[in-house]
Order: sequence, then C-alpha cells, then structure tokens
Amino acid sequence: MLSSVLTSKRAVELNILIIRAFVRLREYLATNKDLARKLEEVERTQKEHGAHIQQIYNYIQRLIEPAPEAGKRFGFRTKDD
Repeated sequence: MLSSVLTSKRAVELNILIIRAFVRLREYLATNKDLARKLEEVERTQKEHGAHIQQIYNYIQRLIEPAPEAGKRFGFRTKDD
C-alpha cells in the first residue's frame, strides 16, 4: 500500500511488480480451478467405465463357468454309464 502512495521511481516500479504478481496469482488460481474440474470429470468417467468393465467381466465369468450338472439320472443303465 505504501508503494502506491509514494511517488518515487522505485516505489512506482515496485507497485507495478506487486500488481503483476497478484494478476499472475489470480490467473494461476483460475487455471488450477479449471484443471481440478477437468480432473473430477475424468475421475467420474473412469469410475463409470470401471463399473461397466466389471459388469462385462462378470458376464464373461458366467459364460466360462461349467454348466451345472444335471440331477440324478433315471432310467436304465448301460455299460457306458
């Protein structure tokens, strides 16, 4: 604040540097907000895809499992039984 009141050349230069620093800080924070929002979106999409992949994996596992054996056989037995 003092650098904006003083009128020396050095005070003016310092005031300009301070203002530039705050502008950069504001831009940096805005950029990080955008990046954070995009990262959240990617994470949400990844979770959805992960759930879909898990569901597909479960379907494949069911297809791979052997069919349940039939109950007791009835009728006549042959030599091959």
